[in-house]
Amino acid sequence: MERVAIPARVTDALTTEQSAVMKRVLEEEEARREHVVVYLSGAHAYGFPSPDSDLDLKAIHVANTADLLGFEPSAPTVDRAEIIDGVEIDYTSNELAHALAGILGGNGNFIERVLGRMTPHASSLLDELRPLVLRALSRRVHRHYNGFAGNQLRFLEKEPTAKKLLYVLRTTLTGIHLLETGELEADLSRLMVDYGVSDAAALIERKRAGERVGLDPALLEAWRPRVDALFGRLDTARATSPLPEAPPNEDELRAWLLAVRRSRFR
Repeated sequence: MERVAIPARVTDALTTEQSAVMKRVLEEEEARREHVVVYLSGAHAYGFPSPDSDLDLKAIHVANTADLLGFEPSAPTVDRAEIIDGVEIDYTSNELAHALAGILGGNGNFIERVLGRMTPHASSLLDELRPLVLRALSRRVHRHYNGFAGNQLRFLEKEPTAKKLLYVLRTTLTGIHLLETGELEADLSRLMVDYGVSDAAALIERKRAGERVGLDPALLEAWRPRVDALFGRLDTARATSPLPEAPPNEDELRAWLLAVRRSRFR
């Protein structure tokens, strides 16, 4: 089993128990497949974890090329969900070609895995991939962040919690910031001041008490016009974004993928 060293920026956000479980899971999964990157997503990446937050590990792996060409090609997606020593693990890894197709389509889930900072495990391939993905950013990301935020808003209306409102704020602001600046920032606490929602800090503090802490109906109503304004700004950001309509370097990404495939044909 390969030993995995987790960067301090990740372990600093975790309890001792969470760090130990994460290290164990990463070593087990790295022994099964070659990861390009493993990203700690969810509340830990978004700047509002609580003690009972799960470890939402989202990865990209590269298959051995020969395994893709036989009678039974390996599955493009691998999932693992369990509780280890009281820590909930939600691990998903997608094969490289699947992830790159998603990135070209503007899928923020895959873009965040490549460009996000909460990476407990990264290979040398990630250093090659990051500049390619930066050049592949396009206005297509609007569909992802608008749709994700809309779904979270519907969940919020059914069950008002601090977590669900924070997810709406995080998702709209990440999309706005990406479209306006071309920079990926998933952490709400790093975005809220610049985008006029600094009082979300009170929601973050409230959420630290637990994943299902509820919201007072009056507080939710007070946030509604501000949430609507963020959705409006997200649409405006798409219309005025400096990003191109579509990725200009699809051929570059395809050539890189083929080079990776050739190097792993054994």
